[in-house]
Amino acid sequence: MESTTKTEMLYDVLDRSASLLQDELGVLYLDALSLAGDMVMNQDQAIGGMSKEASEKLKEQTDQVKPPFSFDPEEGRRAMQLAVLKGMKEATQPHHAMTPDAVTVYAGFILNKLLEHDDNKEISVMDPAAGAGNLLTGVINQQTKPVKATAFEADETLANLAFINSRIQGRDIKVRHEDTIKAEDIGQSGYVISDLPVGYYPNDSAAEGFQLKGEGNPSLIHHLLIEQSIRHTEEGGYLFFLVPDHLFLSEHAKELQAYVNEHAVIYAIMQLPETMFKAKDHRKALLLLRRKKQGIKVPAQALMAELPSFSRKEALADMTRQISEWFDQNLS
Repeated sequence: MESTTKTEMLYDVLDRSASLLQDELGVLYLDALSLAGDMVMNQDQAIGGMSKEASEKLKEQTDQVKPPFSFDPEEGRRAMQLAVLKGMKEATQPHHAMTPDAVTVYAGFILNKLLEHDDNKEISVMDPAAGAGNLLTGVINQQTKPVKATAFEADETLANLAFINSRIQGRDIKVRHEDTIKAEDIGQSGYVISDLPVGYYPNDSAAEGFQLKGEGNPSLIHHLLIEQSIRHTEEGGYLFFLVPDHLFLSEHAKELQAYVNEHAVIYAIMQLPETMFKAKDHRKALLLLRRKKQGIKVPAQALMAELPSFSRKEALADMTRQISEWFDQNLS
């Protein structure tokens, strides 16, 4: 069976099941998708509030996909990605967005370059704002070393989708439905990777213990997540974020830069192509930090790059080669 056929078949089951649940229960598509995923994972699960006819039809649909799954991890991820993207079209919450696949692939390339200089046989990765788990699983799927991963997500529906997403892919990711800013027992990871949500953080009391809390103003969630992530990265570990392009030029950027410079080293800032974003103000960049550790090699100068459009394959390949050479020279 072709790879695309498996992806389409799984998506079809998830989509038809979610649409049926949405119509029967009057819920948002993402919530219905979460329930549909639960049904796929647990064939005996019953969902109340449905007619007998709809329940039988739902079971008939979800029975088409049963654990243990025969999907390649990427086949499962892409099917979930398509379903989640459909649901996000009706979602109004600003954090309901998905990292573009091209960025996920590039993030995987960067992590692979870092791992070329990591002697550990197993790596630990954390995503403090995982959403439905698309970025985290997409990056993990590109690695050859075993990965112990933890995903945090404050939104209950997205956290459940991240759990389903990882299990469909055969990944044993620890998914925690928690606000990372308030979470306890986070532990230390060798790597952090995240597409950071941007905006104000509403819980002033939870932000109280942070150096980057707002002084007289609401705290910024992306600043707090950077601080929390640095705290919970092993010394010498790496942090890889998708951030606003103007991060170090925006509100409270001076405080953020001072904190980052005190606790970490900026290894790279790579601007994503303008063509990926509807407006210039929405443009994002890839930020690579390394938590400070005595004895680590620090680049004489951070890598600053503006990535060409991902559709310009020759230009992108040339830029990728230059970036690869920079890592080889500065991580050895």
